[in-house]
Amino acid sequence: MRRRPGLSARLKLTLSYAGFLFVAGALLLAVVWMYLLRYVPDNSQGLLGISPNRYLLIHTFGPAAAVAMAFLLVFGLVGGWLLAGRMLAPLGRITDAARKAGGGSLSHRIRMAGRQDEFRELSDAFDTMLEQLESHVAEQRRFAANASHELRTPLAISRTLLDVAREDPTRDRDELIERLHAVNTRAIDLTEALLLLSRGERGTFTRTDVDLSLVAEEVCETLLPLAERRRITLDVTGGAARTSGSAELLLRMVTNLVQNAVVHNLPADGTVTVRTEAYGGTSVLRVENTGPRLAPELVPTLTEPFQRGAKRVRTDEHAGVGLGLAIVRSIVRAHGGALRLVPRPTGGLVVSVWLPGAPERGVTARRAATAAR
Repeated sequence: MRRRPGLSARLKLTLSYAGFLFVAGALLLAVVWMYLLRYVPDNSQGLLGISPNRYLLIHTFGPAAAVAMAFLLVFGLVGGWLLAGRMLAPLGRITDAARKAGGGSLSHRIRMAGRQDEFRELSDAFDTMLEQLESHVAEQRRFAANASHELRTPLAISRTLLDVAREDPTRDRDELIERLHAVNTRAIDLTEALLLLSRGERGTFTRTDVDLSLVAEEVCETLLPLAERRRITLDVTGGAARTSGSAELLLRMVTNLVQNAVVHNLPADGTVTVRTEAYGGTSVLRVENTGPRLAPELVPTLTEPFQRGAKRVRTDEHAGVGLGLAIVRSIVRAHGGALRLVPRPTGGLVVSVWLPGAPERGVTARRAATAAR
């Protein structure tokens, strides 16, 4: 945004300091004039024919007062300029850091030393913002690179299959169509997962009252055939856990958690336990599964995009796109909640989701009635 040139903050402060000092001096002289000279007679004779009078004091005091006022003005300008420069020096450092950030350098930090004041508070807030921006930009760049790689793979496979079919017309057509269908289905699933992840990160959705216990029951009923094929026991327990959010996104969150718990369960005859509860104004969802032991250093990476976990067992039937827990984390954050992953000592994983509880219906109705009045 282009602006017309104007006075700098330092010059404005300097003029303010000097003007204040000049006005203070003028008021002091006015006080002297009003309360001193008015008690001196205009013309009187004393001893030897000489006595203080108003005319003599004016001509004696006037030049000295003018010199004092000039000195106050110069002193105010010089002192104000130096003081303003010293006071605004931290602001200059913050401005330089902002220019560097605007140029694309997010690694610079101000790290202003000294005791807490307004400028240092602003500096600390700016450093925190730069740190978050740098982390967010790095994550977005990594995500974009991984997404490009993941999307390029099915497209490259499709092109290879088409090239082979063009060079070998005798190749089984049904087999080619089936493989192309599988590859395109994977690409579509990945694209939809990326869109859902982006939607969750933006947090642009309509909030409604959602009971996580009902969502968990619906999800487990849907995934029951998958669990039965793998000889996995699904167990849904707990009570109502109401929260406010997007029913569609929360359904996807629970689906991803339960589906991952089923798919990564080993050996056969394992169990997946889904429990919901509410206490202290918080709704909690826990999904626990049996399975192989997970290294503690591997667990924090499971919520990163395209991190499938090398030690987690997956099959060709459900290869996934590596975004399941990343989508869960995004949805939880968009709803103002918290996500925690803890490996079980005997193998498997416990995933806990804390979401803000929805207000009671009676409280909501009373608030609406109060607002209407």
